[in-house]
Amino acid sequence: MSLSRTLQSALVIGRRDYTATVVSRAFLLFLLGPMFPVIFGGLFGSIGASVASRAEQATVVAIATADQGQRLDAARDEVARALAGSEVFRLRIEAPDGSGDAQVDKLLASPDRPVTAVLQDPFDGPQLVGKISDPLAGQVRLILAQAARGGSTPEVTVHAMAQSSGSTASARTLTAHAGQILIFFLTIMLAGMLLSQLLEEKSNKVIEVLAAAVPVDAIFLGKLFAMLSVSLTAIAVWAGLGFGALLLFTHGSLGALPPPAVGWPGFIGLTLMYFCFGYLLLGGLFLGIGAQASTVRQVQTLSMPITMSQLLIFALSATAASDPGSTAGLVAAVFPLSSPYAMLARAAQDPRWWPHLVAFGWQALWLVLILRLVARMFRRSVLKSGRQGSWFRRARPA
Repeated sequence: MSLSRTLQSALVIGRRDYTATVVSRAFLLFLLGPMFPVIFGGLFGSIGASVASRAEQATVVAIATADQGQRLDAARDEVARALAGSEVFRLRIEAPDGSGDAQVDKLLASPDRPVTAVLQDPFDGPQLVGKISDPLAGQVRLILAQAARGGSTPEVTVHAMAQSSGSTASARTLTAHAGQILIFFLTIMLAGMLLSQLLEEKSNKVIEVLAAAVPVDAIFLGKLFAMLSVSLTAIAVWAGLGFGALLLFTHGSLGALPPPAVGWPGFIGLTLMYFCFGYLLLGGLFLGIGAQASTVRQVQTLSMPITMSQLLIFALSATAASDPGSTAGLVAAVFPLSSPYAMLARAAQDPRWWPHLVAFGWQALWLVLILRLVARMFRRSVLKSGRQGSWFRRARPA
């Protein structure tokens, strides 16, 4: 069967499943039921983000000579030991390049090595410039007093800024985590519909009737995209309600939300795209489980490893969110099931668009491979048939 005929069959299957699911009273209950996990997930996610924000370690760059840097490092270590249990900022020493304020501005604006504040002239009229909180300024004074070794400690002049590269990176990390949590909960919650639907059609022999009329690949492709369309319909309803509530409780002001590197329109679009790919990849695996299982108990037994592995995948992606260029970040971006979460985090930190185009192609390739494997397993283990026509490979003539 030709590719166009297979896609037409998949469209018919998808339209049938979408209409049967959405145009029903049960869909209204479906819209209400999953809102509770989303609400609780958002609540716990905001609590975790708040804790992470409080625990975020600042980075202070001291523009000093090598001898001064050694004294500051030693004083910082002594203060850290004395304040056991309190988070003391990271200290980095940079040699003066003679440009004065220009060097300070360059350090504060650096996106590659985020800096919270810069300390100039630490032993002769010290000036602290950046996004400075009272605890941070107090720690700097303690370290300078310790480095003075009993001598006179000059007063620190503080020049506070609204943002620095360090505070911007921290805020974008929170945005990345929020996006990851959102698509993770939605994917896990909505992908399970494929299992119940396929199991129901197997029990009443509908799937066998469909398999006799159209290729198995078209059935799985149509069902997968039908359930994705149902999920997007539900998300559109939830997003409208959530956006209205957000505007209501924030009095129409969204300026306090930390903007991602690609901008809000681009980030929202990428969130939607990565949800689609994450749903399709996980849904393909769930379709394979539903095709092999014949009872609810078997579905639960077979789906548990995938569900638990998704938690580990999400943990890997969340760990790599703050540093997408690290080894963990690259591994999470390459592994197909974690790639949507890792690449969404990269969108919050990196303004470049070409990595996302590469990621879309990579995830689409794995989706094709998963569907091909699932269809082959279904034909051999359930239908007990040999090779059939496929949109991946033309059937050989008899």
